[in-house]
Amino acid sequence: MLIAFGGLPAVGKSALSTALARRIRAVHLRIDTIEQAMRNAGFTVSGPEGYLAARDLAEDNLRIGHTVVVDSVNPLTITRDYWRETAAAMEVELVEIEVLCSDKCEHRRRVDSRHADIRGLALPTWQQILDRRYEPWPTAHVIDTAGISLEESVSRAEAIVHTAQAAGDGSTAQGRWR
Repeated sequence: MLIAFGGLPAVGKSALSTALARRIRAVHLRIDTIEQAMRNAGFTVSGPEGYLAARDLAEDNLRIGHTVVVDSVNPLTITRDYWRETAAAMEVELVEIEVLCSDKCEHRRRVDSRHADIRGLALPTWQQILDRRYEPWPTAHVIDTAGISLEESVSRAEAIVHTAQAAGDGSTAQGRWR
């Protein structure tokens, strides 16, 4: 199974995707980690490089039977298509999960209070997050992290994954958790 997370910075997707990967014993691929490693090695990252590297790593892991969780902003249809195409090519179920924080005050508090957990990573400012292009994602399940604990968010994500596993028919039904 391939589980593709997305959402604006500071909504809780990295904490959620990491905790879910740990709980279901999946490989966790984080675009921020990949892109920052490229920058730390002296490369300029200005396009899809991190997503393409993650896609290829996902294929390697899916090929040997691992479930893969991908953690990224995943803001555009084109980036989301990478995961759809990968799942189709590898003949695995795709679960798309969009994480949001509907409480704008809480979202901004998270932005202003967080610290980078990746060496060298410059976190975006609130204004940069507001200015970011982020396309609607109608095929994703939505988990709103405003007012709920990480544990509740993980339980909701796990329920989405289990529902997809039970369906096992190659379809990805939409769902909204609020």
